[in-house]
Formats: sequence, C-alpha cells, structure tokens
Amino acid sequence: QVQPVESGGGLVQTGGSLRLSCAASERTFSSYAMGWFRRVPGKERDFVAAVTWSGSVTYYADSVKGRFAISRDNAKNTVYLQMNSLKPEDTAVYYCAAQKDLGLGYLLRSASEYEYWGQGTQVTVSS
Repeated sequence: QVQPVESGGGLVQTGGSLRLSCAASERTFSSYAMGWFRRVPGKERDFVAAVTWSGSVTYYADSVKGRFAISRDNAKNTVYLQMNSLKPEDTAVYYCAAQKDLGLGYLLRSASEYEYWGQGTQVTVSS
C-alpha cells in the first residue's frame, strides 16, 4: 500500500510561498500517479495538481496555474507542491493522494479515482 504523509503546511502572508511534501512508504511508488487536492470547511475536496508516474506530465486547476508547481522524486518516494504568490483563497487543508497510473490523464483530476490519501496539512494565507 502507498501511505502518503504530507508535511510543510503552515501560516504565510499573502504573496508568500510554501512547499508541501508528500512522502510515501510503498516501494512501487513510481508506478503511481500523485495528486494534490484541497478542502475548505463545508465544501467538496477540489483538485489542485497532479503528476504522472514519470513526472513528465503535470495537470493543474485553473485557479493555481502559473503559481503552483508539482514535481516528484521517485528515488525519494516523494512528491512536492511548490506554492508561490499565495492568496487568502488558497487557505485550505491540502491532501496528497495516489492512484495507479493507467496512462489516462483525465482520471488524475478526479478525487474518486485515487486509492490512497494522506491525513492532510493545513495551509493558511493571511491577508
């Protein structure tokens, strides 16, 4: 099983940056596509970004495109989310998730397609 564990959340001012990390325990980590989602209280979990098993293809929500960057290091079983130019509306609990990479990019935007989820890390952007 892939058991994602997120870290790197915290409090930052508007315009600041944070880098989230997600470490996974599974030695077959490199066969999984990885995604980041976020949720605010009372709302559904929203797609943020995803990366294929190789790291060669990435996907972003329109709301974060140009500000966030997802990457992965398969040697370290870790995926990253670099968040720049943060806005108060980015405040949420951020979750890392894993799904077997079937080579179907459209599946990576859907939370229901992910098999394994981390516990989440809080990101708060103050105005």
